[in-house]
Amino acid sequence: MSDSMQPPAKVATPPRFLPAGDGAVVVEFGSAVDEALSDRVMALDARISGAGIEGVVETVPTYRSLLVTYDPLVIRARQLISRLAELAKGADQAATVGRQWVIPVCYGGDHGEDLEWVAKVHDMTPEDVIALHSGATYRVYMIGFTPGFAYLGGLPEVLHTPRRETPRTLVPAGSVAIGGQQAAVFSVAAPSGWHMLGRTPVRTFDLRRDDPFLIAPGDRIRFSPIAAAEFDVLAARAETGDTVAWHEEAA
Repeated sequence: MSDSMQPPAKVATPPRFLPAGDGAVVVEFGSAVDEALSDRVMALDARISGAGIEGVVETVPTYRSLLVTYDPLVIRARQLISRLAELAKGADQAATVGRQWVIPVCYGGDHGEDLEWVAKVHDMTPEDVIALHSGATYRVYMIGFTPGFAYLGGLPEVLHTPRRETPRTLVPAGSVAIGGQQAAVFSVAAPSGWHMLGRTPVRTFDLRRDDPFLIAPGDRIRFSPIAAAEFDVLAARAETGDTVAWHEEAA
């Protein structure tokens, strides 16, 4: 096919800039859970970080938008939006590549009391669910709800499961769970309607570290099944400050 016959390149929709009170702006790229939108969010986040805009306090990536908080005594909203609009041009290009994490998980039993129920609902064995869940690679779309709570995309469609009708009042820290089309790693104990498949000894939020947050938006996660005895060993190491998760090379 000649160059003149090539289909036109898809043009990304320009972002919307929405005020969020008198000290923040939301840069909204779309309305779906989509890797391409997430790439644009992460690319703009990286550009803002590199631009050193005076008055910008913090940026918070979400599935489809970026919250930019600022000091209105240093920069006006109009000025900030103008800068953000310039930085957003071309932000549909490849974002910075996140880290590739392997996180050990003890599935089922006391560590994942919903595993058998999820298997039954989907007409599978618990081993089937473990194989599917641990065989996928997940994208960290955002951190929120509680400090370090990781919202993950990439859950195999056959495991999509509506959340519990009656939420639990407390889910243990380290729980690895699913809800709807999402997966998650619980950083601290919290109430939840998600289904617990297992638990990891990894502390994704630990105030003893220079950076308390282990994983970040844009990172990738793969879960590695471990036995209960290994969980206890790794949990003891995590208690001393050991990360007990590891990186692997990007594919």
